[in-house]
Amino acid sequence: MRMFFNKKSPVVSTELDLERIPKHVAIIMDGNGRWAKAKGLPRVAGHQQGMEVVKKITVAASDLGVKVLTLYAFSTENWKRPASEVGFLMKLPTRFFDTFVPELIQNNVKVQVMGYIDQLPTETQKAVQQAIDQTKNNTGMVLNFALNYGGRAEIITGVQNLARKVQTGSLSPDQIDEEQISNALMTAPLAPYQDPELLIRTSGENRISNFLLWQLAYSEMVFLDQHWPDLDADGFKQAISIYQGRDRRFGGIKEDKK
Repeated sequence: MRMFFNKKSPVVSTELDLERIPKHVAIIMDGNGRWAKAKGLPRVAGHQQGMEVVKKITVAASDLGVKVLTLYAFSTENWKRPASEVGFLMKLPTRFFDTFVPELIQNNVKVQVMGYIDQLPTETQKAVQQAIDQTKNNTGMVLNFALNYGGRAEIITGVQNLARKVQTGSLSPDQIDEEQISNALMTAPLAPYQDPELLIRTSGENRISNFLLWQLAYSEMVFLDQHWPDLDADGFKQAISIYQGRDRRFGGIKEDKK
């Protein structure tokens, strides 16, 4: 089964195989500040517009049949930004979920959040937990926010938890394998879709910035030049089209068909 999508400028035809839509897509939403600066606006205006794009991409991903959409919303390193910007970002979840939860419920989308949530302001924690509670009975796509998240910190926390099990005798060192480590990470509740098949990063940066370091081992990566506030559903589908054009061998080889 195939579906065709057209971009407006320039006019191109993007052919997507709906049977090969990546089940887990992760996105580093980069470029909000640069988008705002280019338009002579304060950085927070870029974050505000970026929030609207989250809504559009969420609906597009759900409509395509994506099972998990993980968005890098706030990293453990983002606390280094100016206090006024951090304060604005901490208020965004309340504004976002207040306006978007009804649409999430309508689209059968379930909200999950991973990261060090207990370190966030009380009002931010409350908004996040309320969205999780309001959508917990939804059975469609999981919209997973990485909030106050860092890949290295996640691995350290997971290893510490495994070490405690070894210390108490409930786990032996020889039992620690890839499955044990995956189950100790923050993406474990996303099973069987813990590992993204596709990572998208906007704004022209070609790095993963401490995001899902374990889980991205065999992910396809697509780096887009456009800033996050400029991304639309067509751009998202174009990234999936690029993914579908890749030859995924997972370290092996494919024999030529004769």
